[in-house]
Amino acid sequence: MKTSLASPAALTTWKLDPAHSAAEFKVKHMMISNVKGSFSGLTGVLTEHQTDSTLSSVEASIDLATVNTGDAQRDGHLKSADFFDVEKYPAMTFKSTEVKHKGEVEYAVTGELTLHGVTRPVTFAVEGPSAPGKDPWGNTRIGLSATAKINRKDFGLAWNSALETGGVLVGEDVAITLDVQFIKA
Repeated sequence: MKTSLASPAALTTWKLDPAHSAAEFKVKHMMISNVKGSFSGLTGVLTEHQTDSTLSSVEASIDLATVNTGDAQRDGHLKSADFFDVEKYPAMTFKSTEVKHKGEVEYAVTGELTLHGVTRPVTFAVEGPSAPGKDPWGNTRIGLSATAKINRKDFGLAWNSALETGGVLVGEDVAITLDVQFIKA
């Protein structure tokens, strides 16, 4: 991330609103269909540079113990040492290192994603932020969507089970989707 010598007036700080934000994932199950899940417990801060978006930055964290796939047994397995190992690694974190402008309201945001004790560079395709809007309580809000794809084995999430018919129970590629709102700090 570039170091900014910009005045504080050029920066706006936005705090992630967990009540109006979602983190979801999708992974192939039995090589035939996708299983989707979500997390609550999101936190984060977006520091937006008003005139040079490449000087903006974002930091975020997701509480992995909040995983919800709609099946309590599967959620328990995902929280176990076979996958997230939430007792040892309770959060997934992201800290941006580079922001590239790709279109009118499109960005490529690269950063360090830490999951299961492993940190790797990941690039999110970001749409937004939206134009600021006032909520009924006088807060200024913006929203954005971000997507990325990771290979879970790159983060040490290697558990799997071979299928009798060939193939494996859980796919390697995981699609991540974030839809978030921020409130001006």
